[in-house]
Amino acid sequence: MIRINLLPHREEKRKERRQQFFVVAGLVAALGFGIGGLVHTINAGNIDSQDKRNRIFKQDIAKLEEEIKEIEGIREEIERLLNRKQVIESLQSERAETVHLFNELAARVPEGIYLTSIKQAGKKITLNGVAQSNARVSLMMSQLNDSPFLQNSEVVKIVADRGKNRQFGVYKFEVSVYIERSAEPASATVANAVSPQRG
Repeated sequence: MIRINLLPHREEKRKERRQQFFVVAGLVAALGFGIGGLVHTINAGNIDSQDKRNRIFKQDIAKLEEEIKEIEGIREEIERLLNRKQVIESLQSERAETVHLFNELAARVPEGIYLTSIKQAGKKITLNGVAQSNARVSLMMSQLNDSPFLQNSEVVKIVADRGKNRQFGVYKFEVSVYIERSAEPASATVANAVSPQRG
């Protein structure tokens, strides 16, 4: 019977399988390194592009913040201008109101009454003066109430003052009356105040 020694053949097969294993392992390792490098490159590119976008966003945000500050400054300037406008309009209205008030008093205060002081606190006007009689004060109050610009006149006090060398006494009075601001617009007030009186 013939005997064949298969040990060298088996040893060669083992070496081939070992070599194939190392080759496959090397290929797998190379493929893994390649995939890892590709993923790293893609991630690095994404991070870089995201950083660029973030820088652009930061620049845009900085521009928007500057624009917001400019807008806030413009709003504050507009508020200041509106406040100045309101003050100017108020002064013009009060000036026209004062002119119209003196015009009304000149037209409504009858003879025999002399005003010594005129004070204004808001809508309230306080008139101090002297009159020849109580009837003159009553007539003045009636004429003040007939004015579309004035209303609700009332006597605060009235005191008789005969004096030492006077043949007839006089009456010191204090009368309050209120301005009706809604009676006439400011333009009409000025026009009426500066127009010449007839009669």
